[in-house]
Amino acid sequence: MTNRLHLLQAIHDWDVLTFRQVIALPGNSQLIRFARGISRSGDGYLYPFLPLALLPLGIEATLAFTELLVLALAVERTAYVIAKHHFRRRRPANILPDYDSLIVASDEFSFPSGHSSAAFLVVTVLVLAAGPMFALLYPWAGLVAVSRVVVGVHFPSDILVGSLMGTALALLTCELYW
Repeated sequence: MTNRLHLLQAIHDWDVLTFRQVIALPGNSQLIRFARGISRSGDGYLYPFLPLALLPLGIEATLAFTELLVLALAVERTAYVIAKHHFRRRRPANILPDYDSLIVASDEFSFPSGHSSAAFLVVTVLVLAAGPMFALLYPWAGLVAVSRVVVGVHFPSDILVGSLMGTALALLTCELYW
């Protein structure tokens, strides 16, 4: 038990140190403006429109992709909510007494990052269902994840685990469904 507590404390210490380094980056005003925009792009409002981009592949392929995406997002959102309420890790602004985040998060817990999880899930489903050309969207998913640290609502391990969770759940859903 002691070893696990030491490991968790070491991860938390690394998270706080890395978080503080990110928010202290030079040129922060431009970075913040960019991060807010990228973060908003991962809010999920654009995800329902993704099937429209696949219409040139044919209606059957588009419908199959839509079913897969809805199923994968349902699995991911369920896992995300369960994990958030199980771990109950508080956000940086609630842990660090000298810090206020730049945006207001939609809930009180930070682990894992839902934006990171959903972004990586969506891109992975696109790649698996519609082809490797969509791998060009992985940098966008990575920027969504990093933006959540820059705007101050997540620690680095939150986005790392969220990104891995989204990717793994996309792979699992595709393997079971596809």
